[in-house]
Amino acid sequence: MPAWVQQGYAEYEKRLPKELKPHLLELQLANRSKTTNVAKTKAQEGADIIAALPKGGQVVALDVCGKSISTESLASKLEQWQMNTKHLSFLIGGPDGLSAECLSRADEKWSLSALTMPHPLVRIVLIEQLYRAWTILQNHPYHK
Repeated sequence: MPAWVQQGYAEYEKRLPKELKPHLLELQLANRSKTTNVAKTKAQEGADIIAALPKGGQVVALDVCGKSISTESLASKLEQWQMNTKHLSFLIGGPDGLSAECLSRADEKWSLSALTMPHPLVRIVLIEQLYRAWTILQNHPYHK
């Protein structure tokens, strides 16, 4: 990832309390060319993602066709996850999105926006929103 992505992610990661510290796992993207079979590439990337998921955890797939939620709703979900979920995984697809297998494995599908975003930017938006949701739960002034 470019330095600006790493810096943006690191900024919000350090603000989160230790009990909410994320574990970022980057998987290698398949090589792409003009002759790449997109469906096959997406399926292979999906299989790699599924294999990397912790057993028995909650899975949220980020997908443009997913449900749109507010930051306040995310705060409520975060509170529920803290009480009920040992492992929570957010799936961010590659340039071609998530495979059908990933989407069917997901317990929830979210859309961060109706806009299509590059996956490096999604990483920063997601961690910022998790931080913002946590600040709401703490009555911290960041959200205002």
